[in-house]
Amino acid sequence: MNYIKSILLLSLICIGFNTQAQNRKIAVDTTVVTNHTTTIKGQKVSYSATTGTQPVWNEKGEPDAALFYTYYKRTDVTDQNRPLLISFNGGPGSASVWMHVAYTGPKILNIDEEGYPVQPYGFHENPHSILDVADIVFVNPVNTGYSRTIPESGKEVNREKFFGVNADVKYLAEWLNTFVTRHERWTSPKYLIGESYGGTRVSGLALALQEQQWMYLNGVILVSPADYKAINSDSPISTAVNFPYFTAAAWYHGVLPEDLQSKDLLDILPESEEFAIKSLMPALAKGGFLSDKQKQSIAEKMSYFSGLSEESILQHNLDVPTSFFWKELLRDETGNTIGRLDSRYLGIDRTEAGVSPDYSAELTSWLHSFTPAINSYIREELKFKTDIKYNMFGSVYPWDFENNTTRDDLRKAMAENPYLNVMFQTGYYDGATTYFNSKYTMWQLDPSGKMKDRLSFKGYRSGHMMYLRKADLKTANDDLREFIQNTLPNGKAAKY
Repeated sequence: MNYIKSILLLSLICIGFNTQAQNRKIAVDTTVVTNHTTTIKGQKVSYSATTGTQPVWNEKGEPDAALFYTYYKRTDVTDQNRPLLISFNGGPGSASVWMHVAYTGPKILNIDEEGYPVQPYGFHENPHSILDVADIVFVNPVNTGYSRTIPESGKEVNREKFFGVNADVKYLAEWLNTFVTRHERWTSPKYLIGESYGGTRVSGLALALQEQQWMYLNGVILVSPADYKAINSDSPISTAVNFPYFTAAAWYHGVLPEDLQSKDLLDILPESEEFAIKSLMPALAKGGFLSDKQKQSIAEKMSYFSGLSEESILQHNLDVPTSFFWKELLRDETGNTIGRLDSRYLGIDRTEAGVSPDYSAELTSWLHSFTPAINSYIREELKFKTDIKYNMFGSVYPWDFENNTTRDDLRKAMAENPYLNVMFQTGYYDGATTYFNSKYTMWQLDPSGKMKDRLSFKGYRSGHMMYLRKADLKTANDDLREFIQNTLPNGKAAKY
């Protein structure tokens, strides 16, 4: 009898465990809405935060992915046609966390005034958020944040649908159509903002939304954009347009000659830019046929503007990789490396010898503070709870970069839409997507010059995520606010 009771008890325990067990997967279509109040630029602002997942549909009308998003809507105003800002980060494979909890959103993570992590980890009000003038949705592409694919039973996920320049643009354009329809935002002025690879993404989306979804934009903001057409070009272009960044980083670390070091950064950068375009670029174009005298002259000037030795420059035939610069700049000063995405940050390598840093000093610092902040914020403040891991960086490789026409896509979108304006925002100390690369992209975006009055550039004294520096957080948000307000048509017809 005791044996039978034991079996029954064991069976009940097993049943209890089975009923509590759940598959570790994200809900396909769900929302959680919370209401909040904050203060922006001294003004009280009430808003709702809708967070959840929305499906990506396949050709059969079935979901094959669920994208996680957070949508902030101001609730203490009567205007139903407020601007809508649609925000993406980059990677590819990066969650929309960086601009969400450090730039434009209503809450920002705890960091010091220069962007370094502090404990206790967490978040607080963002007094500079642009939520006062625009509603914002932060979108996480497949495999980033909580976004995931939904494989059919017994089948592998079709990675080609999601993981490539053109595939990414296509499914996200369709997803945005659904989002705008569900939230009744068709009549709102719309803006895209994309950081790093997100700049590639939103450049492509600008045209795809117009030509595939018939959705027209008022603005595109490119934050430290990755222009692969320039990045992957021959050294006369790629090396030359990166060079003024060397000057900026060297100035920050105080290793330039005294006559340059004694001037303000913005006073010396035009000199470096002029040298890069008028001297370095043509010298690199001549390659091995440049005379020894010319090569020596260029190396001397490169050393003057970069803090590197003439010897190391000549050893690279004037074509100095940025990775070598990060390792070399302070090698004889402190032995530290400098950061790739933000060269204000310092690293410590195993050895001072070598040609590139062991790790990205700035990225490890950022993950230090961003990861606990976003995980606690979503669960505690926004009340969205799941056992799925929040992917700061997700598995999206191999990524198909073929047939990348996004720069010209943005040009065409502007040509088709007289309302569409474009603004570049970038930090002078960004060594990955350098500030002068952004200027070059802007210059090449419209070869005709007929739309240059709709293109603008803003530079900041920080790195890739220029908003991490407190002073630039305010300035960059004010620039965004001004850009949005100045590009609303206010009754003006869209015509040339």
